[in-house]
Amino acid sequence: MLSESELSELLSFLRPETRVDVKAGAAECVLGLSANKDGSLFLGSKPDLLRALWALTSDPSIAIVKDVYFTFINLSAEESLHQVLVSELDVLPLLCKNLLDPSFPFSDQICTILSNLSRSDRTCPAVYKVLQDKVGLSKLVEIFCCENFNPKATLHFIGPLLSNFSQLPEAREELLDPSRCVVQRLLPFTQFEGSVVRRGGVIGTLRNCCFDHKHHERLLSEDVDVLPFLLLPLAGPEELSEEENEGLPLDLQYLPEDKQRESDPDLRKMLLETLLLLCATARGRRALKDRQVYPLMREFHSWETESEVESAAEKLIQVLIGDEPQSGMENLMEVTIPEEVEKQLRDADATEEQERSQE
Repeated sequence: MLSESELSELLSFLRPETRVDVKAGAAECVLGLSANKDGSLFLGSKPDLLRALWALTSDPSIAIVKDVYFTFINLSAEESLHQVLVSELDVLPLLCKNLLDPSFPFSDQICTILSNLSRSDRTCPAVYKVLQDKVGLSKLVEIFCCENFNPKATLHFIGPLLSNFSQLPEAREELLDPSRCVVQRLLPFTQFEGSVVRRGGVIGTLRNCCFDHKHHERLLSEDVDVLPFLLLPLAGPEELSEEENEGLPLDLQYLPEDKQRESDPDLRKMLLETLLLLCATARGRRALKDRQVYPLMREFHSWETESEVESAAEKLIQVLIGDEPQSGMENLMEVTIPEEVEKQLRDADATEEQERSQE
């Protein structure tokens, strides 16, 4: 790492009035330092250096600004530095302001930094509060859904940012506010072919919304109708019986021979987990059974090769074909599982995984 004299010299080079080539070299040096964990932690312990660097986000040189933003992507990847960036450097207001600029060239880098900073339980509420004040969650969704909002950026990483925010009850309330059309705008992106990051962010957002069973009725209602958007990525070209097809949501009936399933196993697993969450209540289970989810899951399970995804599919299938819980236990999210039963289930899962690995 740098000695105190080297650090002092580097700091002097990061001033706005410094000659451009010298300043660019200094910014590049800091970027190199941030490329590994030890370097990032070292920089995080030097707030004066970081403040000088952050001031260069308004530098006339695009190359310097680019290096600065990539440095802060690296720094924000270290959770232990989140408080430094959010509280001491106060980076959030400028990030939100620039994100609203449809011609800003580094909006993708901003989205990545915000996504990184909101991953931590400690800083996610702070990021959400500032973004609500400066942008607003509904506006963020609008920007995300407008694919040509900023021709210089893809904005795919707004997806993971929304997923992080949806862990907060207040964010879920706004996403599912009946007086607005917020979550509905996200639904088509469960099948967005251009980016697994964007798809994953939306699927993660929907899954988080389903953790609170009070939202299930609205999600399954005609007002939102989340089910087809969760099922389509899992559906393949297999032929179902006429009776099974006619019971499916309209968009899933008689799919073409070239229909492809979601290619990413982690996203397939998240989709299955979301469907399983919707089965927590008797009304949700009935909705999935009435709309012929089981035949789709039967075919999906036959096709799936990833063991963890297979296991998730089996859990969902067991709920769909199993008997209803006894009176008083209809809401699975409110059922307390005895500790010994939970241990038995964990042991059974571990045994099953061991058997799969030996096949």
